[in-house]
Amino acid sequence: MAKIQIPRGTQDVMPGQVELWQYIEQKMRELCRRYNYGEIRTPIFESTDLFLRGVGETTDVVQKEVYSLAWIKDKQTKELTLGETQQEGLTLRPENTAGVVRSYVENKLYGAANQPTKWYYIGPMFRHERPQAGRFRQFTQFGVEAIGSADPAIDAEVISIAIRLYEELGIKGLSVELNSVGTLEDRARHRTHLMAFLENVRHDLCPDCQERMDRNPLRVLDCKVEKCKTLTKDAPSILEHLSEESSAHFQAVQDYLAAIGIPFTINPRMVRGLDYYTQTAFEIKMAEIGAVETLCGGGRYNGLVADLGGEDMPGIGFALSIERLLLALEKQGIALPVETGIDCFIVVQTEQAKATAFKLLDQLRQAGVIAEMDYLGRKMKAQLKASDRLQAKFTAIIGESELANGTVVLKEMATGEQRELPLGELAAAIRK
Repeated sequence: MAKIQIPRGTQDVMPGQVELWQYIEQKMRELCRRYNYGEIRTPIFESTDLFLRGVGETTDVVQKEVYSLAWIKDKQTKELTLGETQQEGLTLRPENTAGVVRSYVENKLYGAANQPTKWYYIGPMFRHERPQAGRFRQFTQFGVEAIGSADPAIDAEVISIAIRLYEELGIKGLSVELNSVGTLEDRARHRTHLMAFLENVRHDLCPDCQERMDRNPLRVLDCKVEKCKTLTKDAPSILEHLSEESSAHFQAVQDYLAAIGIPFTINPRMVRGLDYYTQTAFEIKMAEIGAVETLCGGGRYNGLVADLGGEDMPGIGFALSIERLLLALEKQGIALPVETGIDCFIVVQTEQAKATAFKLLDQLRQAGVIAEMDYLGRKMKAQLKASDRLQAKFTAIIGESELANGTVVLKEMATGEQRELPLGELAAAIRK
């Protein structure tokens, strides 16, 4: 029979690697606790309509990348089965802002007295993209959302969470790119001028940009095709069409970032790929991390809560890929201080001593000691090699004489020093 292989664009995170994930995730949780962000866990699939309304029906994410599912009723058995379709039904989440806002609305948190609501999440997302370095079809995002405040200071706070995380992990060479995509009214004014410009080059743009012109012309400016970049380099900037209020908000975000020492550059062409963004948009980049250099992206979504049925509440957030973060660490040669090895390996010299060793193993674990023993019936020499491979700090040896005396020989692997002590004192000796 042919081997069943892992789906394309996914990966197994194996022991030896998963410890890095655990370390990073713990850093994320500790950082969010300091910023007073609580964790939220939402379903990995939601109503397809949520993403049509929330992310945007005309976005590349919804048009090309989602994994949609529908429950299909078999006509003969009348049973419901899960089939892959692009019909209305359920969709594996391609991002999590829409799901978080759906939860905020469904639980009526817009009526809570303690605003803003500040949440973070860590979990898998799904997009049908061409797999490449730093990009998977199932990937893991860490993100934060702050809902209920229009204060530009919280824009700077959200950006600072991502920057401080990268800094605390030792990553260098980061750049923050900042833009304002304005309000709906700002974009309407800009659209008139932008469309007039784009019509002159429409037939020279790539096919995707020709479609974007009619759906969301602002996104033409974010095209990665070099020819399109050249053709649109003199296009009208959204920054030239911001209202006085939007301009003041954008300037205040810059002032707050400067106040806490976070450098940035203004990129008027950066618009992000989701329709819900308003005003502040940002990306954090690092060169040479694979096919994509963007580590993190986010922005404001002031109309999204109302679009999903809640009261009109502003919001801002970001998401970053843990896979790309790990790739950045690897590119910069950063070794995280992850603990490896075990505390104690119990070596059993005789079959008669095994029951005593197994009981001792349980006692060690209950005392908080990371312990292991042999389960393959190997000779003493092979067990000692296994202890070395597991990087055990101590090896505890039980043979005939130790079994008769109720003792154990404890060997410290770093020094080779060994001593005999009562079985009941082993856990305390190791912990000390």
